[in-house]
Amino acid sequence: MEVTLGLWAVTILGIAVLIVLDFVTVSRKPHEVMFKEALAWSIFYIGIAVAFGVAMWVWQGGDIGTQYFAAYLVEKSLSVDNLFVFIIILTQFAVPADLHQRVLLVGVVLALIMRAVFIAIGAAALAAFAFTFVIFGAILIWTGIQLARHRNEDPEPQDNVVVRVVRRRFLVSEQYDGTRLFTRIDGRRAITPLLLVMIAIGSTDLLFALDSIPATFGVTQIPYLVFAANAFALLGLRALYFLLKGLLDKLVYLSTGLSVILVFIGVKLVLTYLHEVNPSIPHITTLQSLAFILIVLTVVTVASWWKVRRDPTAVAHAGRVTAEHHGVETNRAMPEAEGDRP
Repeated sequence: MEVTLGLWAVTILGIAVLIVLDFVTVSRKPHEVMFKEALAWSIFYIGIAVAFGVAMWVWQGGDIGTQYFAAYLVEKSLSVDNLFVFIIILTQFAVPADLHQRVLLVGVVLALIMRAVFIAIGAAALAAFAFTFVIFGAILIWTGIQLARHRNEDPEPQDNVVVRVVRRRFLVSEQYDGTRLFTRIDGRRAITPLLLVMIAIGSTDLLFALDSIPATFGVTQIPYLVFAANAFALLGLRALYFLLKGLLDKLVYLSTGLSVILVFIGVKLVLTYLHEVNPSIPHITTLQSLAFILIVLTVVTVASWWKVRRDPTAVAHAGRVTAEHHGVETNRAMPEAEGDRP
């Protein structure tokens, strides 16, 4: 697929317009999003993503269209795991309901920026070193195995290294101050919990990008399609959060399903490299990848429904890649510790 600078410019401009539209909508009147509003926005963003895929299919042919839809499905399924973590962060930091939209939108923008950087790096690495396929594959296989091992755990936002550093070095208020990121405590400038939440979500997005970008390159090596799939999946993330937040804890096998998908794509990347070295070695096609991912997601949904029906107390977990860490440092930048500061 030949991608011109003009096509890149039009696509980025279109995404920027959608982001501005979201910012205007959120900033006009912060409010708690109800089901009908979330459903309307979800349909809108999914419709745009599907329309883009159909346009690619008609313009570039079925192979390109299939690659895009496979990449979009991978990103959309991984983004659901993002939602688990977002819920955990928003809950642990006790974010007021009317500020959820703003926090999520900032998280989406940060994720888009970081993924664009990772896509550029990944594309350059794949073009220069074919062995990058094996490296990406190994990362995904390791991540999938670790996620399966810790599938019944949840990440601890307070354990976030960046958050802990900020708490140590800066004065952090215990109270929210509307939409302000900074406030005053006894005449001193302090960070509000809202900024701390945004830092937590931004740094978490960085970790998700390390998994999702190699996964998307596993189904298409066209940077333009990787970027478009990431952008459209992320743009609909805010609406999807409000649409599914009451149902996410019922997807009890989601982490297991995602671990299977990550390992599968990791194996696909390794086979892609081996096939290039020796064409007699079989590889997994994009259509086969798309079918496998759809089957796994269907099985996860049905199995989760069946599990919850038989055991109403069953609750889903986001899963984590590393073992639980209990050494969370105390916040020495809180007002009560102010006397300890130099």
